[in-house]
Amino acid sequence: MSGAHTRICCRFGFGERGAAMIGSSDAVCQVPVPPRLGVVTDLTPVREGDRCIWLALSEDGTISRWDIAAGRHEAVGATAVAAEDGRETWNDRTLRRHLHASHDGMFAAVVNDYGRFGEVIDLRTGEVTLDLDNQGDNEETVPFSLAFARRRGRCVVVHRTDWNRLDVSDPQTGELLTDRELPAQETADAVPEHDLDYFHGALYVSPDGKRILDDGWMWHPIGIPAVWDLDPWFEGNVWESEDGPSRVDVCDRGDYWDHAMTWIDSVRVAVEGLGDDGGAMRPGARIFDTSRTAVSGQWRTPTAVELLAFEGPTGPFFSDGTHLFTGGDSGLSIWDPTAGKLLGAVPGFSPTNYHPGARQFVELADGVARLWTA
Repeated sequence: MSGAHTRICCRFGFGERGAAMIGSSDAVCQVPVPPRLGVVTDLTPVREGDRCIWLALSEDGTISRWDIAAGRHEAVGATAVAAEDGRETWNDRTLRRHLHASHDGMFAAVVNDYGRFGEVIDLRTGEVTLDLDNQGDNEETVPFSLAFARRRGRCVVVHRTDWNRLDVSDPQTGELLTDRELPAQETADAVPEHDLDYFHGALYVSPDGKRILDDGWMWHPIGIPAVWDLDPWFEGNVWESEDGPSRVDVCDRGDYWDHAMTWIDSVRVAVEGLGDDGGAMRPGARIFDTSRTAVSGQWRTPTAVELLAFEGPTGPFFSDGTHLFTGGDSGLSIWDPTAGKLLGAVPGFSPTNYHPGARQFVELADGVARLWTA
């Protein structure tokens, strides 16, 4: 399939803060969504070198492989996850299907964000290999916790199986790889070892694939992003996600979670919002180094150190390993996360997806994919 492309070369000017201002009509390429794709409700990148390959989820549940540059697409699977219509969500969030893909594009997962159900699909066969159920309990407050990762070179899927539990499964066979049971309570008032008082949220795997960031919260509602290492969880300590030695809380904000955050590189994360309380949060970004250790007596424990906080960033956060990109309503902004300086902007362009291999941002609007390449 081929589609018409509209592309005009970039021109640069300078705004009040010295940042390069890129006119959206000059910098953004527009590609019509192929009619046979129908209404595309979500996209997720597939890494094939520097090519811009996406998986696209259509309104009817079809999953397609879409090469935007070449204008080609083909159906590779479908989902029948229940819509869970009528479910009430928290803080005006919208219950929607969310598409995830493995690094190599062999597996996809479709889940209901702010809902309970989902499924993993082997795109080579079209078969559902794993039915997902997070068991409810405040599921309307968070996106469905799910991320693909790699273990010994093979794909695994991390997913929420209870409000306070994440598991790792083999997406090809559905085999549970982190089987465990809480120890019995010794007394009625005792809390069992490893019992985690934490509602898991959106998950983000670090660019090197070694760590995971969890945008969860705990009662009385406090948002607490947390980070831990994947290798010890996959290979040795099945309790690593609960209270393992590598787990570290990044920060805490009263009544504030499910907001923008991203890995900058393998150790730094950017978290949206300046302040400690959701009722008085200001637009901005906080940059944390999550690799530091604190020494207490003879023990060294992981800790997160705030490196910088600066005003301005809002909306979805993305990174290419060097820059922080933010996609608020006014447009895409490019920031230096080491100095908090605004470097450039693409006015009128508010992307919802980023392809790290192609360094390309996408905004879907009215049957058109609007693209900008960093």
